[in-house]
Amino acid sequence: MGRFVIAKLTSKNQLTLPKSVTAAVGSAEYFDVETRNGQIVLTPVRIQRGDSVRAKLAELNLQEKDIADAIAWRGALLPPKYRARNEMAAARQGCDRH
Repeated sequence: MGRFVIAKLTSKNQLTLPKSVTAAVGSAEYFDVETRNGQIVLTPVRIQRGDSVRAKLAELNLQEKDIADAIAWRGALLPPKYRARNEMAAARQGCDRH
C-alpha cells in the first residue's frame, strides 16, 4: 500500500483527492464508489463508448420492465412537486410509443 495521505470532507460532502493518489491510479474523471467493511473504496471508471455500455446491459440481462420499475422507484422518492413532473413525462413517453 502507498504512503498515508489524508483528504478532508467538506460541508457539501466533497473530497479533494491528493494529486499523488490520482497520479498513482491514472487519469480518471469518474469513480465508482462503494463501502467495504466500514471503508469507502473508490475505483476509477473510464467512460466507455455506447457499444460497451450496450454490451454491459446485455450482460446484466436487464429488461425494459426492470428499467421502468427503477424509474418508478426513483420517482416515488422525489418530492411531490417533482413527482408530478415525472409522471407527466412518463405519460408523454407512453403516448409516443404507440
